[in-house]
Amino acid sequence: MYTMENHNSVLGIREYALNQGAAAFAVDIKEAVDQDGASINSVTSVKLSQYPVQRRNEAEVLEGELTGDAYNLFAFPSECNFSGLRFSLDLVNNVKQNTEKILEGSPYSKGRWMVIIDAAKGFATKPPNLSLYPADFVVISFYKLFGYPTGLGALIIKNDAAKLLKKTYFSGGTVSASIADIDFVRRRESVEENFEDGSISFLSIASICHGFKIFNNLTPAAMHRHTMSIVMFLKKKLLALRHENGASVCTLYGNHTLKVSSSDSGSIVSFNVKRPDGSWFGYREVEKLASLSGIQLRTGCFCNPGACAKYLGLSHSDLLSNLEAGHVCWDDKDVINGKPTGAVRVSFGYMSTYEDAKKFIDFIRSSFVSMPSEFEKGYLLRANSVPYPTEGFENRLSSSGCYLKSITIYPIKSCAGFSVKSWPLSTTGLQYDREWLLKSLTGEILTQKKVPEMSLINTFINLNQKMLSVESPRCEGKLQIKLDSDSYLCGKEEFYLHSQRKEYKTIKYGLIFIYEQQYGNMHKCETLFKKRYEVQCYENEINQWFSNAVGQPCTLVRCCHSQYYLSLNKNRSMGMCRDVDSRMNFANEAQFLLISEESVSDLNDRLCSNTQKLSGGAPLYVKPMRFRPNLVISGGEPYAEDGWRNLKIGNTYFTSLGGCNRCQMINFYHQTGQVKKTNEPLATLASYRRVKGKILFGILLRYDPVNGPGLDAHSWLKVGEEVYPNSE
Repeated sequence: MYTMENHNSVLGIREYALNQGAAAFAVDIKEAVDQDGASINSVTSVKLSQYPVQRRNEAEVLEGELTGDAYNLFAFPSECNFSGLRFSLDLVNNVKQNTEKILEGSPYSKGRWMVIIDAAKGFATKPPNLSLYPADFVVISFYKLFGYPTGLGALIIKNDAAKLLKKTYFSGGTVSASIADIDFVRRRESVEENFEDGSISFLSIASICHGFKIFNNLTPAAMHRHTMSIVMFLKKKLLALRHENGASVCTLYGNHTLKVSSSDSGSIVSFNVKRPDGSWFGYREVEKLASLSGIQLRTGCFCNPGACAKYLGLSHSDLLSNLEAGHVCWDDKDVINGKPTGAVRVSFGYMSTYEDAKKFIDFIRSSFVSMPSEFEKGYLLRANSVPYPTEGFENRLSSSGCYLKSITIYPIKSCAGFSVKSWPLSTTGLQYDREWLLKSLTGEILTQKKVPEMSLINTFINLNQKMLSVESPRCEGKLQIKLDSDSYLCGKEEFYLHSQRKEYKTIKYGLIFIYEQQYGNMHKCETLFKKRYEVQCYENEINQWFSNAVGQPCTLVRCCHSQYYLSLNKNRSMGMCRDVDSRMNFANEAQFLLISEESVSDLNDRLCSNTQKLSGGAPLYVKPMRFRPNLVISGGEPYAEDGWRNLKIGNTYFTSLGGCNRCQMINFYHQTGQVKKTNEPLATLASYRRVKGKILFGILLRYDPVNGPGLDAHSWLKVGEEVYPNSE
């Protein structure tokens, strides 16, 4: 028997029970009330509301179950790690002494009930007094107590209860004697010697002495008062936040009014954030923006599915529907069908201060309260891209005063590119653009997010010589690869795109397709597709060069064919969806990325203003190349490109696929040959370029063969060509 508010670590015990033929069920804790509606303050005031019994073998009844002689186990947390709700430790005595009363009418009201307390969360500020509350088992986590060492905890066992535990496995240190060729083993008698298999973590155990020293100096009672005061302060401030229309900003989770709960809550605050119209901000959006502000918090269900479903109002059908939609733990699907799938959790410890809480409140206020529909200076962000007729496209084009300022090609995904005055086009975009990539020996694609040093690898393609040249500060010689030679190749492979982590996997034989669901920016764009890559592999000499360049073993592959199989949603809305109507090499989203110089200039003005306000230091300045664009345009108004549906550059026609969602990659910069990272410019962009969790800057394009002439040997883009947009 276990409370709904329980960590997965407790739910896992259920598997042992069900596999051995025992029953399992969840309970909610309620209070008995007198005739006047007041709670009865006595040991018998607790009432357990039982959920359906789970059993995997209905025909089997365990020995002693019907007569009440069987041993039963009740598990509850001293503090819920989702809501901070503290359960009264009186539950220990209630269950042990009054099961027939609190489980009245249940076939499991009789029997010998034992109790396990999950004190991993609550132990830090309110350790249980086992003289008053004689639980049989208590679980604690030193990692959650001190933050170090990872993965070290303890099981406290009552001596009488230890005699009932039956352990099957043994290893070094847990047996007195064993004989290899016959069925003979004699186990050690003491509990700790019998259960501590193998070499224990001596160094980790030694380190916790320092943690206990701090706790003994501060005392748990003082830490509890300190964290409680900060928690109450934060809750009061969050509940007081209002949008301009009067709507509340935050919904907090946790019912702390029950007498069966402790008179106070734990050191956490869990909540979700709402927009003025009542829709939800996704918790992942909150987490990402908090990270940019130097705030670390936890989001999701916190491995507590029962509390998550209970407080968020998620039914069984909701949970199963979310799973069918592809939602699993740790992914980015934070709002499905208008409901949040998790929450935001803020945790405090003895080192936390009121200044920390105030900084967090300022962050919520500046990032989520009464978000305006327009940007400063009147620059309106086009929130979505809607279907439009292609007839008469040529007649709707108008001169914008814009021209193509630069063209950049990135032959190897995530490596540095090179700029040119003119460049040929192909069916995949700019010829040779992101036609190569590096992958680890396990098949993982290497990108700057994981290997920032890739930005130091310079590339260049000589079209006349048909030669790819690559240089790296970590390699002495320049690597040159002929584009039309097979002498470097050592076979072909097929790649497929993994749906959850967006990684590539390698298969030697056969063909595997994985479906991936993409969601639009403003509209839910359920584009279901599968993509296959056929790639050429290179010989060991080339792979060794790149391994030295990035500092880890890797291989170079070249895309020679890619293919989509797709089914668009009924209105063919594109929004922020990946470009699936055209061929691509290894580009993430689309064939082309376009950036406006004027938009970058406006961003720099904001960066300069923010820097002077916050620190008074030298203004931060970013160049267009920080955003890895293929095309940079000049002229016109900042962010005018947001409203373009299609455009013509020279004699080439393009369709806009909407804004480009920016990530932490734009925060990497070079300094004295090293790759460093800051929180800008993404933090500033997040303050005024954010829509539905996306931070948009620049637009994605694909070549439009419908309105323009077909590609041939004379299809080139040239710097200086005028840009003709259509924004109708």
